[in-house]
Amino acid sequence: MISGRIFSLSNRTGIPKFQLTRKLSSVAATKLETPPEPTEPRMLTAVPGPKSKQLHSDLSKMQSMDSVHFFVDYDASVGNYIVDVDGNTMLDVFTQISSVPIGYNHPALLSAFNSDSAMRALVNRPALGVYPGADWATRLNQVLMSVAPQGLDQVTTMMCGSCSNENAFKLMHFYHMEKERGGRAFNQQEMESCMINQAPGTPDLSVLSFHGGFHGRTAASLACTHSKYIHKIDVPLAQWQVSDFPRYKYPLDQFVAENNAEDERCLAMAEDVIHNSRKTGPTITGVIVEPIQAEGGDHHGSNRWFQGLQDICKKYDIIYLIDEVQTGGGPTGKIWCHEWFELAESPDIVTFSKKMLTGGLYHKSKLRPKQPYRIFNTWVGDPGKLILLDAVLKTIRSENLLEETSKSGTVLLDGLTDLQNRFPGYLNSARGRGTFCAINCDTTDRRDKILNQLREVGVHAGGCGDTAIRLRPALVFKEQHAHLFLNKLETVLKSF
Repeated sequence: MISGRIFSLSNRTGIPKFQLTRKLSSVAATKLETPPEPTEPRMLTAVPGPKSKQLHSDLSKMQSMDSVHFFVDYDASVGNYIVDVDGNTMLDVFTQISSVPIGYNHPALLSAFNSDSAMRALVNRPALGVYPGADWATRLNQVLMSVAPQGLDQVTTMMCGSCSNENAFKLMHFYHMEKERGGRAFNQQEMESCMINQAPGTPDLSVLSFHGGFHGRTAASLACTHSKYIHKIDVPLAQWQVSDFPRYKYPLDQFVAENNAEDERCLAMAEDVIHNSRKTGPTITGVIVEPIQAEGGDHHGSNRWFQGLQDICKKYDIIYLIDEVQTGGGPTGKIWCHEWFELAESPDIVTFSKKMLTGGLYHKSKLRPKQPYRIFNTWVGDPGKLILLDAVLKTIRSENLLEETSKSGTVLLDGLTDLQNRFPGYLNSARGRGTFCAINCDTTDRRDKILNQLREVGVHAGGCGDTAIRLRPALVFKEQHAHLFLNKLETVLKSF
């Protein structure tokens, strides 16, 4: 019966089974050509241009998406250059909010599905939590575990950064409650009360986050997000505790004492909040922090700050989660930004997405759930994303992109520092690791005008916080691209 159905299908398509297989092979092996990267921007219209405006009008008839800046011709975009539907070619130092790892249309990615097995992994998209493919464990080990933070031997894939953090929070709470129960099984009262969101099955627990942080837009992640009011207003959220993230004075070498005092103030505040949570509730089971507060304004913390935060977590036996959704994947010159912090040991959990292409979380084995279905959804990630990530990681190694990123980042940061010294009324507080750089403007209005005028001269950049310009180029961003960006920024500054 099974073989008869297959034969019948082949007859209905008019293609014998063996020829159908050959056609799949032919599709998978199709080579996509990559044009050479432009040598400079080329602007034909204002941005958005007439075609972008028309497409936005069409989109607006069925979707509220006033956040759209312009529509993109992804066939024409290449390397470090994004091309819009009106033919404007711009140097892209924003890269889909830091999500393009090795540039647009990189040959390694275009050829990633040039095999039958890769194509089938893409089109069949298994429910990985219950029906993973035979090669899934191998893929996890060879791809994600090859760049796992030292000391983290467990990994779970997810679809995005928000759901990665949501499930990381659950691991924090599970760990705390397992200690509270002393390892015993759930009792009947706990199982029944959780079904109506009441204690003891639904305990009064929380996660400590920091002012200026951004961790996602789903419920628990949004409760830990404090970057812009528009993300949170009108949404009922858990009243979880929040503490201060350091705010430094720049240049750092001129304010050593003041910034050290800021570290100590913020660490003392965090410990005080954690300590008090055990008296008044909700009880804090873990801390979530970004290595660089990206959406909130590119705020940095010192090694001392991150080390001290880890010490506090160990003192209270709570979980230390570092959210590497924006910083992971190499933009700071290391795969993980927290590698710069000289921590005594790895964080307990590291979440990731964006440049890592798949979402997910690494964690220590002590956080493994004891029961199935506790960290679960239909897909639990996507094997197609690991196929792409495999190509990205191989390219990073073969093209030495972490070292290139460090070199380009030095050019960027030196150039930004020079420009702030030459235009002190407009720019200040240049900072960064690798190409993950930012600089503040004197006002929000100035920042927005600079971003608009940069686009007019062919550079697509982004803002964050109240006054910061943030740079998020791909890992293939080289020193010549950094010089080009700095020249364009200087041109804009001279126009004021």
